[in-house]
Amino acid sequence: MNTPETRLCAHHLTGMSYRDVDLVDDLIGKKTFTEVMIMQILGRDARPVDMRIVDAVLVTLMEHGMTPSAIATRLIYMSAPENLQGAVASGLMAVGSQFVGTMENCSRLLDRIKQAPDGRAEALAIAREFREQRQALPGFGHHLHKPDDPRSIKLLALAEAEPDLEGASLKALRLLAAAVDETYGKHITINATGAVAALLSEIGVPTNLMRGFAVISRAAGLVSHVAEEQQSPSGRYIWETIDHAIPYVGKGKTHQQEDGESA
Repeated sequence: MNTPETRLCAHHLTGMSYRDVDLVDDLIGKKTFTEVMIMQILGRDARPVDMRIVDAVLVTLMEHGMTPSAIATRLIYMSAPENLQGAVASGLMAVGSQFVGTMENCSRLLDRIKQAPDGRAEALAIAREFREQRQALPGFGHHLHKPDDPRSIKLLALAEAEPDLEGASLKALRLLAAAVDETYGKHITINATGAVAALLSEIGVPTNLMRGFAVISRAAGLVSHVAEEQQSPSGRYIWETIDHAIPYVGKGKTHQQEDGESA
């Protein structure tokens, strides 16, 4: 068995190394958080196009209002205000295959299209497969943004204007979008995570790491929810609203009956 190795970081008496550079001499005050993050995750220096794409992705995914992740964070903070990191962590647990983290599944579909001899035929096969199985197609559709998700329009326009990107993943997404509209007989928008999948793929982020960028971005957004919770608490309101809105239907006594009688 080989001895494990790390290239990420080492500390010494007078400083610290991040990969092949010195934290104090080369990074602090000279590089942005995004630059260092790309260097650490991808193992190479960030190009200007990488910076623009990653910043656009992080800003896009940071916030979407009172989503399950934000609600979880607010409720846990209400219950344990001494544990800010626990509240943020609880919200990050909701970054998954249904919300925020769906770019991974979309990226796998784009990989199928890029690797196929006939990309258009593969895109049609994917669309038909999901329709026949009555499954949600990752990267497409949104219950709030119609007819198009404005975030995806902006993200794709930014990426397609970048001469330094190869464009293969962007093309694959456009092929899949056309196939989806044809197969379903109506327009279904590319959503933000569908666009993010294509953008991150274009700069070389492996599919299995894409959700990590959503985690990084949403963590900042959840800290802002904690900050607002400190100033204008909503956790108890959310709890009490649910407590009254979901009826108890057992045969025992319930405070909901008493509340109804008093009203």
